[in-house]
Amino acid sequence: MVMNHANIEFRNQAPELAIDQAIEADARALSIQLQTLREKIFPPEAQKSLRNFSSSEAARLIGVTDNYIRQLATAGEGPTIEKNSRGYFVYTLEQIHAVRQLLAKAKPRYSPCRTANEHLQIIAVTNFKGGSGKTTTSTHLAQYLALRGYRVLAVDLDPQASMSALFGYQPEFDVGDNQTLYGAIRYDEKQVPLQTIIRPTYFSGLDLVPGNLELHEFEHATPKVLASPNRDPSDLFFSRVARSLATVEHLYDVVVIDCPPQLGFLTLSALCAATSVLITIHPQMLDLASMNQFLTMTSDLLSVVRESGGNLQYDWLRYLVTRYEPNDGPQAQIVAFLRSLFQDRVLTSMMVKSTALSDAGLSKQTVYEARRETMDRRTYDRAVEALDAVNGEIETLIRTAWGRAAS
Repeated sequence: MVMNHANIEFRNQAPELAIDQAIEADARALSIQLQTLREKIFPPEAQKSLRNFSSSEAARLIGVTDNYIRQLATAGEGPTIEKNSRGYFVYTLEQIHAVRQLLAKAKPRYSPCRTANEHLQIIAVTNFKGGSGKTTTSTHLAQYLALRGYRVLAVDLDPQASMSALFGYQPEFDVGDNQTLYGAIRYDEKQVPLQTIIRPTYFSGLDLVPGNLELHEFEHATPKVLASPNRDPSDLFFSRVARSLATVEHLYDVVVIDCPPQLGFLTLSALCAATSVLITIHPQMLDLASMNQFLTMTSDLLSVVRESGGNLQYDWLRYLVTRYEPNDGPQAQIVAFLRSLFQDRVLTSMMVKSTALSDAGLSKQTVYEARRETMDRRTYDRAVEALDAVNGEIETLIRTAWGRAAS
């Protein structure tokens, strides 16, 4: 009886704010603090920049020996390379690209860019359960490909815009109206060309279409258009992302799309634009159950899209195990189960859980951006090795889709 009385008293207490007002106040306070934190890490007049690379790192990225690349720098062939305070050559990513193009004049294999006969690769990274490592995977994949010399467009299709934040854009401050992909795929007269939305990043060869909450508008507008008796029957929602990307395909080799963590109109449109699909999966039973629902719903919805004329022929579809802990027995059992079930559709390499990822994320960086000396070196090296293995496997799939041999 005492407990019931206490509950009644609690219910009768008038809250200071209605719940929507309290949430709005909390969101505003958090936003201000995030902006303050960002200004401490990156002052308003500063821009994120990419670190320099040692000659050994540059040589590994290009695919030559350390001695050879240092000989080029000493002889003055290619870009002028500066030395650091210790007397070692250091390279910007732009200079690495310049050396790569210099070598490609004699041996085209040094330039990975696609030819006119090779189609644009559009990779949709998806899963509708949060925490599966989707954004981490998308961002590191886009950066890896840029480091390797591909021309890359990263598309943040997630209204939470975590990918945009990693690239230095705080969505509520730095991304305005019509500055997300929604601006290029909206249904009204305010639609703008995608090329006007694309932003360069501090990674040479990597551009970004940022995201923010505006992307939700596509989820609200599409049902209204579908229900309208005056709609153009040839203007199908699931073709809008593909049509938009087609306007800039001559500028890029690979597009990496970080899809929203739900199966809505945006995700379906991204899947219809994609040439390949990467599904992230955390090896836990609850995540497996969630993925089962995701696959079932996706199949049902995409079958309707295919019957309506949507193109769903993919170069490849793969599952990527993320946040994997090698010493976790149950996780190992789940991975074995996935491999027995999906066989070679599960990538051999896995995204290993690492403190290096979270340590880098504290300063809104990826592992590829962070300096090795800023964290435990063995932890850093293991993280880079795991990331390179995953992304190298995906690069091989891209090259195979183009009819090339593995690099």
